[in-house]
Formats: sequence, C-alpha cells, structure tokens
Amino acid sequence: MQDRSKQLVGESPPWLSAQEHASRVAPLDRSVLVIGERGTGKELIGERLHFLSKRWEGPFVKVNCAALSETLLDSELFGHERGAFTGATELRRGRFELADGGTIFLDEIATAGEALQEKLLRVVEYGEFQRVGGSKVLTTNVRIIAATNADLPALAEAGRFRWDLLDRLSFDVITLPPLRVRHGDKSLLADFFARRMAVELAQDFPGFAPSAIEAIEAHDWPGNVRELRNFAERLAHRALITAPNDPVQFDPAALDPFASPWRPAGRAKKESIDRPQNAPVEPPDLWTVAGGFPEAVRLYELRLIDAALARAQGHQGRAADTLSLTYHQFRGLLKKHGYAKPEKPGA
Repeated sequence: MQDRSKQLVGESPPWLSAQEHASRVAPLDRSVLVIGERGTGKELIGERLHFLSKRWEGPFVKVNCAALSETLLDSELFGHERGAFTGATELRRGRFELADGGTIFLDEIATAGEALQEKLLRVVEYGEFQRVGGSKVLTTNVRIIAATNADLPALAEAGRFRWDLLDRLSFDVITLPPLRVRHGDKSLLADFFARRMAVELAQDFPGFAPSAIEAIEAHDWPGNVRELRNFAERLAHRALITAPNDPVQFDPAALDPFASPWRPAGRAKKESIDRPQNAPVEPPDLWTVAGGFPEAVRLYELRLIDAALARAQGHQGRAADTLSLTYHQFRGLLKKHGYAKPEKPGA
C-alpha cells in the first residue's frame, strides 16, 4: 500500500514539469542527479525514478550521506569484513550489495569526502568495490540516483568535488522548483496534510477559511514542503481540538511552535501561542507577505470577514454588525473578495 505521506501532490506547471522530466528519464538505466532546496521533494522524485524504471521490482535503498562520518559512511555503503576495525565482530554487507539489481539513492552527495568519492567513481564506472578491511573485489548491478541542495559544479570548480564523478552522476539532472514558485500548490498541499491530521484524530476536516488560503499562498515557505507540512498539521490539530466544526483560520503562531511570552530571554516573541477566541484579529506580518502593504491590507480584510462570519455562525447580518458595517457595506466586502453570493437580509 502506498504511503499517503509520500504522494506527489501538486498541479502547478513547474512541479508538473519536474515530474514529467523524471518520467522521461526513469526508463533509462543511467545515473541521475536530483537538485533542489531542502524540503522540495528530492527523495520523492528519486522514488519516482525507481518505480517507473525497469528495476521497479528490485530494492530501493536510501542513504543519507550527511548523517554519518566518513568512516561510518564507507562501511555503510560498502560493508566491512570481520575484524576490519574495533567493534567489527562479524561481516556486514553494505548498501551497494543490498541494492544489487535495484536502485540506490544517495542523498546529500555533496558531503561525501574525497576518498569516498573515489570509491563511488569506481562503482559508477565498473560496478566494483571492496568492503572495508577486505581485499576481494565485489561487483554490483545498481542504478545510482544522487541528490543534493548544493551547487556541485561550483564545488568541483573549488576542488571539493571530483569533476569525473560529477560527469558520471549527471547523465541527466532534474532541478526541483521551490515551493514559493509553485502557485496554487501551497494551499493544495496544506489541505492534503491537514486532512491527513484529521484522519489521525478521527474527525472530519471543515476546510481552511478563505483568508487562511490566501495567507498560505502569500507566505514564502523558506523550508518548502517540509515546513508547510509541519505548519498545516500543527494548525489543523489545534483547530480541530478547539473548534472542530469551524473553517480553520490562519494563525501565525503555528509557524513557530516556540512562540511564547515565556520564551527564554533573547529570543522571546511578543505573540502568544494561545490567543483567546474573542481577541482582536491580528494583522498579517508585513515581512512575510509577498506583495507588501496592499497585499497585507487585503489579507487583513479577509481575516476580519472570516472571524466575523465565524462569530456570527455564518449569519451575514450579524457579521456586519460585528464589524460595525451596514449589511450593504458587508455585501460589498464579500463581493470585493470573491465570496459566495450573500444571503438576503433577515435570512
């Protein structure tokens, strides 16, 4: 069964183009390099390359090269013989042996040291390697997919990455778009992750309020999909506990789980995580809104409308009173921001 957390969610042209690129190169039994900022979905594209290839029935083995020291990574990738070093009490097969007949995904390849790059080059060229502490030359039939958020040509120019290894790894290069340019995908992804959280809580998800959707689309999400996922799940969890039937409002506090008036000195935030339900609606943070002052004003109006409707349980006449507006002024705001056709007065 497919892991729903690993679905390729998105409809924006840059994201669909990257997926199409992966689909075209997947059947070719060549090394591929996946480039992208942290949290853009490099591992998901790696899986797509594997499962759309002729090796799809073989193993898909993942290794994070940045998670281990050079010595441990050498042993992890190529295995070691018994007695190769202190603590090596038995023979251990490495990831290249385990991936035989399939695909190995080398994440954060830019962190590999010079000696390890040389061993990787031999595997790429000849399919040959030796276990740590061993003398026997072993062979493996593996497709290599490498990923990084670094500029590998620049590292090669600086002498920190081998040009010959870079040439072998980059038969084709797939560069993933950051979330900030995937217009429309931000709210789509947020809804996907929020609904997944609702399933965990065995609740229905009422959806995001229009102002929340606007704010989600306006934010840059420097941490990309990973940051958005954490935010959407955190926000949905809080909203489903406190107001399970109301459309979920955007809460800037959910962007930072450390936000608290009691945060340790030097990093304290003025904003409290738990704002009282009837507290005034806070304006959006101008510094996080693409579009500057006009966009911030528009988002603030949307939040005020959503908050008034929620407080009036959807009754637009009472919502207008809440904002000290006439009904026709309130209708004008709804029309301005593209809300559904308002109810008739007294309805």
